[in-house]
Amino acid sequence: MKRRFTKHLTGATLVIPGTGLVEADVLIDGETIAGIVERDADVEVDERIDLTGLTVFPGGVDVHLHLGHGNDISRPRVPSDAASETAAALLGGVTSFIPYVMSGDPYESFFAELKEVTEAGARIDFGYHFIIASEAQLASLPHYVNDLGVPTAKLFMNIRGDEGKRLGLPGIDDGFMFRLLETLGPLGGMMCPHPENIEIGWAMTARMRDADPQGKGSLRTWNSARPSFIEAEAIRRATYYGKITGTPVYCVHTSSAEALEAAVAMRRDGYPVFIETCNHYLTHDVDSGIGMAGKVNPPLRENADREALWKAIADGHIDTIGTDHVHRTMSAKQGGIWGASPGCPGLDTFLPVLVSEGHHKRSIPLERIAELASANPARIMGMADRKGGIAIGLDADLAIMDLNENYVVGPQTRATDAGYSLYDGMTLRGRVVHAMSRGRFALRDHQLVEEAVGKGKFLPRKLPPHPIRNTQR
Repeated sequence: MKRRFTKHLTGATLVIPGTGLVEADVLIDGETIAGIVERDADVEVDERIDLTGLTVFPGGVDVHLHLGHGNDISRPRVPSDAASETAAALLGGVTSFIPYVMSGDPYESFFAELKEVTEAGARIDFGYHFIIASEAQLASLPHYVNDLGVPTAKLFMNIRGDEGKRLGLPGIDDGFMFRLLETLGPLGGMMCPHPENIEIGWAMTARMRDADPQGKGSLRTWNSARPSFIEAEAIRRATYYGKITGTPVYCVHTSSAEALEAAVAMRRDGYPVFIETCNHYLTHDVDSGIGMAGKVNPPLRENADREALWKAIADGHIDTIGTDHVHRTMSAKQGGIWGASPGCPGLDTFLPVLVSEGHHKRSIPLERIAELASANPARIMGMADRKGGIAIGLDADLAIMDLNENYVVGPQTRATDAGYSLYDGMTLRGRVVHAMSRGRFALRDHQLVEEAVGKGKFLPRKLPPHPIRNTQR
């Protein structure tokens, strides 16, 4: 008897990481990709979907975001927190993500509730990273890695003294970071440090407050208060201890040429380092004129830093791109540059920004975009057996784009409950038309499929042994 498939996607160009652009059709059986076949192959199928003129990417895998509740970015509290932000993810072509969860309490005390709340609202699959800041959390790392499937730990290197109080976190020091690395390595884990030498940051901030007490210099003042050299120094320190302990380090939200060079230099010396940047560091700088919406940490930098990051993408030095999505509303941006909360949303525009600004304007190959946005984060974060590619046996997580559709970013093109975007009013070329999560349409013809709410599943992860960066290009 001839095999029957659930869906036959025909007529599109496939962007396959490691292979390139392929003119072929995709067969889906239930939740997984079951075949990549010649155009119009004669197969038995429940639904044949004509995608002529469109381009199929592996769904985006965003491994850096904060899924919170209102102005609290620590974790989702109700299912709608996950429903709104996974809707935003689909508009941006993201079909799985890993938010950072933050607490001063041991995570095992509320993990079941966290998972239940997220699954109840999620339209896509998700994992977690835990932010580690207490002795109790440090002691529970074996449980988190081996039993809960959370092998990645974030450390805020900047929460010294009372700096973490606003986040509900105790202060840490380098001794704590070293012990975290010592513990993670033998467990097969990885550290994701927020790299910032806050002691120098305090001194620089005090200096800038004296020079510009009203914050009239806006984003340029904020950049001077948290300069790139304190990011670069912290990267060198974290990765140096990573080498001593044999623990991989994943450098989040790399924002500057100086920080980038610090990470690349440590990698040249044999340190196990992965490098991430974010869309907003590629598209905006201190002169972008976006006001408090652009207050993020690390700060937006100079135009020269943006150019250095784009060059590193073209040269292969950067491994992944994330959003560092924060869905606080603009009400949290009151108080000028000194009082506004850092962070911005970015899920709604993830792949469209990379296609528009990277491919169309800078000739970054589509295959490279798929590596940065899907294949590499899935591999590095222990999801490559399910996510990040277009191959038989993988989940049918797909972002299907019209590369030449122009659209203006605004309320009608976003879903985040943040209520704004850094790209509002900007025309992007390249739009997500459909998105599939495990073989089901969660976005179809630009419209969210409400039946997708609650279909997302928690993804326990296990990192590949000694995850070494793939430098073959």
